[in-house]
Amino acid sequence: MPTLAQVTNIDDLRIAAKSRLPRGVFDYLDGAAEAEVTLRENIEAFGEWNFRPRNGSKVTKVESRRTICGTDLAVPMILAPIGYSRLLHPRGEIAAARGASEAGITYALPTIAGHAIEAVRAESKGPLWYQLYTIGGRATVEPALERARKAGYETLLVTIDTPVAGMRERDVRNGNAKLLGKSLMAKIPFLPEIFMHPRWLWNFLKDGGVPALPNIVIDGKPLELIDVSLALSDAILTWDDLKWVRAAWPGPIVMKGVLTAEDARRCVDVGAQGLVVSNHGGRQLDSVAATLRVLPEIVAAAGSQIEVLFDGGVRRGADVVKALCMGARAVLLGRGYAYGMAAFGDAGVKRALEIFFADFDRTMKLLGCDSVDKLDMSYLRRAKP
Repeated sequence: MPTLAQVTNIDDLRIAAKSRLPRGVFDYLDGAAEAEVTLRENIEAFGEWNFRPRNGSKVTKVESRRTICGTDLAVPMILAPIGYSRLLHPRGEIAAARGASEAGITYALPTIAGHAIEAVRAESKGPLWYQLYTIGGRATVEPALERARKAGYETLLVTIDTPVAGMRERDVRNGNAKLLGKSLMAKIPFLPEIFMHPRWLWNFLKDGGVPALPNIVIDGKPLELIDVSLALSDAILTWDDLKWVRAAWPGPIVMKGVLTAEDARRCVDVGAQGLVVSNHGGRQLDSVAATLRVLPEIVAAAGSQIEVLFDGGVRRGADVVKALCMGARAVLLGRGYAYGMAAFGDAGVKRALEIFFADFDRTMKLLGCDSVDKLDMSYLRRAKP
């Protein structure tokens, strides 16, 4: 396992996370649905484009600030919501929120979080977004939205690609449902792998074991973690539901999970301020297109009517630059920072962002481009179909 001082890139953080976490926890973070075709293609799609630099240019400072749906970002990056983050590290969502705040960007707290809306807000001095699943229906969702509003969360990120949970085969093989269940006998075959990671186990037990979900309160009690997959099957969010979501949330709304021009236009029609081109990191429907490949279609459909954000396969600052060249206004970082969190907690999130920011700044200077507002397709050339 590399030490934090030895970490050079995001893949180093992935190696460190794999060493620290039990296989079931690591594969939950690292894996995707079915044959994981989309997971691989999200990453590979970036290799289909080459840069066209403007050499002989001297760029001493890059203007990277951008405002997205009213949120000011030091660089056009946002930490994506990752459910169950407290299983990766006891600090979980708090580590992500603090890291984003210190870096001058924002973090979207997931509904399926191990730390409460108010606790995360208290640990962050920067802007925060809140990600919405409609688990529990309106009676559960509306009080949570009111809590987020009172705590000062600025934007609501509405996920629309999870009518059911994707078939994540690594999780099935690793017995994750049994490990999170109440039957001790069902856990026994999987316990040796857990005991091989004593540091993670010690921190997990010291943190109280399997956390409840304090932001999903049903009948006065936080939802148990083991009940989430079943609850998600009853949490289908349709376009018609946006009427009551809009009534319950006065701030900006961003729709996450858009992969077609048709859905992009529907986001405009329902009055959303932004959308995220996302396939859930390949974790839902396998064999959908890599997000970078459909980004131009969605940018064209959205025009200037709505902010287009990008998510999927981002492992380097150069990937961020490519997405911005293709029309994205900002990019969500998911696994990249979560590997750091899982391995090193707050320090790992900070190191991941240092890597992304340094990559981004260096790429811009090597391109000969001094502002994110100047990035366009003239800086890219297709390397292969």
